[in-house]
Amino acid sequence: MFRVKCLWIFVLLLMSNTIFAQTATTVATSEPKLHSPHKASLYSAVLPGLGQAYNQKYWKIPIVYAGIGTISYLAITNRNEYRLAKEAQVYVSNGEEYPIENKYVGKYSSTDLITIRDYYRRNTEVSWIFLGLWYILNIVDATVDAHFFNYDISDEISLQLQPGFQLQTVPNTPKMAGINQQTLLTFRISF
Repeated sequence: MFRVKCLWIFVLLLMSNTIFAQTATTVATSEPKLHSPHKASLYSAVLPGLGQAYNQKYWKIPIVYAGIGTISYLAITNRNEYRLAKEAQVYVSNGEEYPIENKYVGKYSSTDLITIRDYYRRNTEVSWIFLGLWYILNIVDATVDAHFFNYDISDEISLQLQPGFQLQTVPNTPKMAGINQQTLLTFRISF
């Protein structure tokens, strides 16, 4: 019984020590939160424009989506024209006679339709390539903006150029024989 009481008192003392212990006061240092270029890249890769929002460059988001919308419109329009030209070329080359609603049938010969078909196929492919480049440019823009997020742009940074002229004497020579003239351009950078 004595052992149980001692054990119980020991446990209570341990708990009271941890419960009522004083905490050390620390001075909170306010370090600026690091802006991660990796996060900005990842956000822009997942959803175009999200990296720009992470960088707080909200005015770039409509530009990103205007580019995506314009290039997508061109790609889809060229694809539809390609399909029409391909359908018309097959129709004309097979000598079909049934009625068809195609704006190219009856206006162009089979060789002209092949040229038109190839033209729209090329434009479709180029449009998809430009869309991929626009997507990559969106990610690169978000990454570069994230790198320059905490960059200091203040009026204290300056560069001054001053022309100069310097005379140097050569030791152990007569009075005017050892003078060397130099023209200088001095750079002074202040932060």
